[in-house]
Amino acid sequence: MFNIQEYFEAATVEEATALLAAHPGLTVIAGGTDVLIKMHHGRIAKAGLLSIRGIKSLEGILKLEDGTIVIGALTTFTRIINDPVIRAHIPVLAEAAASMGGPQIRNVATIGGNICNGATSADSASTLFALNARLKLQDNQGQRVVPIQEFYLGPGRVDLKPGELLAEIIITPENYRGYGGHYIKFSQRRAMDIATLGVAVLCKIKDGTTFADVRIGLGVAGPTPLRCPEAEAYASGQPISAATIAAIGRLAVKATQARTSWRASKEYREHLMAELTERALKAAVVKAGGREVA
Repeated sequence: MFNIQEYFEAATVEEATALLAAHPGLTVIAGGTDVLIKMHHGRIAKAGLLSIRGIKSLEGILKLEDGTIVIGALTTFTRIINDPVIRAHIPVLAEAAASMGGPQIRNVATIGGNICNGATSADSASTLFALNARLKLQDNQGQRVVPIQEFYLGPGRVDLKPGELLAEIIITPENYRGYGGHYIKFSQRRAMDIATLGVAVLCKIKDGTTFADVRIGLGVAGPTPLRCPEAEAYASGQPISAATIAAIGRLAVKATQARTSWRASKEYREHLMAELTERALKAAVVKAGGREVA
């Protein structure tokens, strides 16, 4: 049985942040797919829970007049997969969402919960890193916006201050327009499994022959999701070829902090990083309007 000491429900963001201010020890629960597992394994003892599931203003996806895409923190993975705005403009995020869990989990799990869990294996995180997503955080004193790269502090730790909620994920048009993207999740079995490695690649090409920009987001390549700055810097202006893409894959490994675990050895992870970065980049090139690279 779960040892739940207190339970509150909030219908608005204002009500939720007021409850968090009055009860600092509360754990926020939305879909519950992460929190309930932590409770089951005893990682949250004598839990006080605040359900924000009923805050309708935190659900849904909007494309603003300037092209900015705003994703509510309570948007489920199923909705992300099927949303016409996501599918038209950032389908790579739909690919990542589709790799998360199974249908039952995706129906209740929220993108905000996936981010706030702080796991390097979060299926949405590496893609949001590549998209330069920003996060709107809100408490009863106001709000702040932080780049997602600054939000992850360490394994299971995020920059969510006491009393704060994640309200929105924001993706500006310069971070998706003209880009092709591809996401690959590698896991030990093709079922509801945690990723051994997650790779999200975006690229923009010039004249069909040259990389104008490449972005690489990796999950389970270090204690937090990460980008690959050396590989990205090298790619800019390079001709699109098998040799260039192989070099980008090798350079991507330099940004990582792979370790050996029961899922995979350090050496195997690094091999996967180079290989899957190459595969994802080749697919992204085609989606960006370029020719297939053998």
